[in-house]
Amino acid sequence: MDDTSRALIGSARSQPVSEAAAGAILTIDLGAIRENYRRLKARLNGVRCAGVLKADGYGLGAAQVAAALAKEGCDIFFVALLGEGIALRKAIGLRPDIFVLNGLPPGSEAEAAAAALCPVINSIAQLKAWREIARSLGRTLPAAIQVDSGMARLGMAPAEVEAVASEAGTFEGIDIRFVMSHLARADEPQVAANEKQRREFERLRKMLPSALASLANSSGIFLGPAYHYDLARPGAALYGVNPTPKELNPMLPVIRLQAKVAQTREVGAGAGIGYGHAHQADGPLRLATISLGYGDGWHRRAASAAWFEGMRLPFIGRVSMDSIILDISALPAGRLGEGDLVELIGPLQSVDDAAGHAGTIGYEILTSLGARFHRRYVGA
Repeated sequence: MDDTSRALIGSARSQPVSEAAAGAILTIDLGAIRENYRRLKARLNGVRCAGVLKADGYGLGAAQVAAALAKEGCDIFFVALLGEGIALRKAIGLRPDIFVLNGLPPGSEAEAAAAALCPVINSIAQLKAWREIARSLGRTLPAAIQVDSGMARLGMAPAEVEAVASEAGTFEGIDIRFVMSHLARADEPQVAANEKQRREFERLRKMLPSALASLANSSGIFLGPAYHYDLARPGAALYGVNPTPKELNPMLPVIRLQAKVAQTREVGAGAGIGYGHAHQADGPLRLATISLGYGDGWHRRAASAAWFEGMRLPFIGRVSMDSIILDISALPAGRLGEGDLVELIGPLQSVDDAAGHAGTIGYEILTSLGARFHRRYVGA
């Protein structure tokens, strides 16, 4: 998704949709986010804990999540893009530190400094540009330095770290708040790659000016104290995604997604159902069409189900842009009607369950949730 698309989505999400006008309702439990933060903090035994709010707080509202986390004492936030940082700064004020994970696009350094943002510097070019803007402003500017310890995504490569370490005045005018890196396989605690990255991180950070260190993401927190350093940076775990796959989720669920029934009908044997008549009825069926589809971020390939009063209502036929057909034959006739709500994510089907049906991960489910929902915040 490009920056323009993200901006359009963010703009749409900022325009509230009334419950009556919406086809679906997304309930976001800020109290659960706060409890998840407390649980992560407890595992860190005094190590500071940031909050990652990229992609509009994983699709749930960066400003609202930041306000909730601030009540728990969180005063360091991470976003991915400069535009996200500027928007968050306007929403939450000047006090918390906001770091921009992807660094700054060339030419945007003055805008970042004006918004009191801290770039995560990923290259020599970004380092030079930030040093130059500090010099032009006549003051020291904060930043984090990211090194690539073995993910090959963002951060200074080892050769770059060696180069800047041997160059006098490289960090003049820059207040290095953290030296950081990112784990590629933290959700696989048994693989050797985690310890290999940790050792490489140790080696690289020792070449740089003395500063606090940060390595652990959500799953990294569960790798143990050796990975905690001075600051942890959880994201998905705050929002209820399981940071320990194949084990019980230690986090509380955060969202509930319910869709309205738009229409019900009965069909006979042989009826073709949905696009391409992907399903043929082999007997009489009662169906309900709900107002939610891939246009709302529910993946077209996600063969799943909805729930009503504890009853599983399987999808039947293909997911459409604005609708999904459910088989409601198991319910008593007339029990489900137009305007009633069925549940797609909640106690009976988690974010991770929905991701499994779509062949993806909970992160993608959350960040795909659409702008047409009525968003209800609870537990504030």
